[in-house]
Amino acid sequence: MNLRRGLFVLAAALLAAHFFRAANWSLVALSLVAPLLFFCRRRWSLILLQLGAYCASASWLAATLSLVQMRQQSGQPWSVAVLILGAVILVTLLAGWLLNSRCMLEAYPWSLER
Repeated sequence: MNLRRGLFVLAAALLAAHFFRAANWSLVALSLVAPLLFFCRRRWSLILLQLGAYCASASWLAATLSLVQMRQQSGQPWSVAVLILGAVILVTLLAGWLLNSRCMLEAYPWSLER
C-alpha cells in the first residue's frame, strides 16, 4: 500500500514541478496538497485522488502534444521529449490505476463503521 501512495506522491510532485515552471502557483499548491487526502480514510478521497491522477495524465498529454508541435515547427528533435513525457504519463496513469486495488479499497471504506 505504501508503494501505491508513494507512486502517487511522486506523480503529484512531478505535476507540481510542471506547474511551477509555468508559474501557476495555485496548481502548484493543489498538486502538493492533494496527497494529504490519503489521511482522510474515506472512499470519496480515494476516488478524488484517482480522478486527480487521470486529469494529471491528460494535462501531461496536452503538454507533450504542445511540445512536440513546437519542436517540429522549429526543426528541433522531439523524440527524446516524447519518451520522457510518455514515461511520466504512464507513471501518473499507473499511480491512479493502483489506487483502485483491493488493498486500497479495503483501507478506504465508504463509511468508517466496520
